[in-house]
Amino acid sequence: MTTQWEGHYLDGRTAARQRVAIRLMRSGLEIITEKGATAWWPYPGIRQTQGSYAGEEVRLERGAEIPEVLLVSDAAFLTALHRIAPELATRFHNPTRRWMRAKLTILAAIAVIGITTVLYFWGIPAMAGLVASRVPVSWEEQLGQSVIEQLAPPSAQCTDPVRIQPIKEIVTTLTNTLPNSPYTFRVMVVDNPAMNAFAAPGGYIVVFRGLLERTQTAEELAGVLAHELQHVVKRHATRMLIQHASTGLLFAALTGGGGDPAAIGLEGARTLGILRYSRRHEEAADAEGVQMLVAAGIDPKGMITFFETLAEEGKGMPEFLKYVSTHPSTADRITRLQSLAAQVEGNPVKLLPDYDWEDVHQICQATGTQLRP
Repeated sequence: MTTQWEGHYLDGRTAARQRVAIRLMRSGLEIITEKGATAWWPYPGIRQTQGSYAGEEVRLERGAEIPEVLLVSDAAFLTALHRIAPELATRFHNPTRRWMRAKLTILAAIAVIGITTVLYFWGIPAMAGLVASRVPVSWEEQLGQSVIEQLAPPSAQCTDPVRIQPIKEIVTTLTNTLPNSPYTFRVMVVDNPAMNAFAAPGGYIVVFRGLLERTQTAEELAGVLAHELQHVVKRHATRMLIQHASTGLLFAALTGGGGDPAAIGLEGARTLGILRYSRRHEEAADAEGVQMLVAAGIDPKGMITFFETLAEEGKGMPEFLKYVSTHPSTADRITRLQSLAAQVEGNPVKLLPDYDWEDVHQICQATGTQLRP
């Protein structure tokens, strides 16, 4: 009988998975990482939260708050566990009795499938939208700060004050078109070669070095920033986090409570990292972003040329275009932006005319940070 199994381990502090070997013992699990580190999980301290149904990955957890997690894809792991430690394994699902659970599950599924469908497609999104529109800005800022501490900690930021200044000036130019906005907008550059930028709740905008280096003009970066700023103003990120995160985060949003900042930040970072905005939200951010550029006197064609350059240079290199891949329908988006820009009248003013834009690409070299994905 097999006593050693392959799985993945999450330490509860980061979103990274580690491949591990799991050895079944009579009193607990011995976990061995690829680097040779070992850990001991006694059976009484383990709880099973997933893996009771056919085809479902086995998930074991240990600890409170944000627990440590073991994931095993082979359900035979549980059968072996019951054979090795029958007295202590009663707390875990036994696949040999799965047929009884399957029958009950089918009956229950038939009874609730209609209600579940209604809640998933209409109820939960509607509730998330309602809650997001009513949460205090101070709560959004706290959530955003917690997320930023996970995804863009100070040690990862490029803080050269000379080169960050023109980026801040672009943000100021754009946000001056929002005189009544309750947000204090903050922009930061992260020393990461990925082609990405994102907005976090509460006014935080993060630009990765890889994306900044691909911009050829200040207008191109302004197009990216205008789009991300609209996600903040429209509370798209807040709505997405509330809709897809845990009930604890939803309760904190409803009550305006703080909760555990570290736990909320880690959960928000994980959620923001794996989810994408809906097409409706992306189109709204594009349209409102173009209007913001026009209101600020910035040529909206910079947004178009940025996407065109990425689409051209990224042919045959899908891993290169992270920003494009997380913002779907690139060709349709360019066509839509061209249509919006064609409606603009007047002569926009050159943004930062006396500044050598190539110089801003050196912002991370000046601070000496070395973060890599």
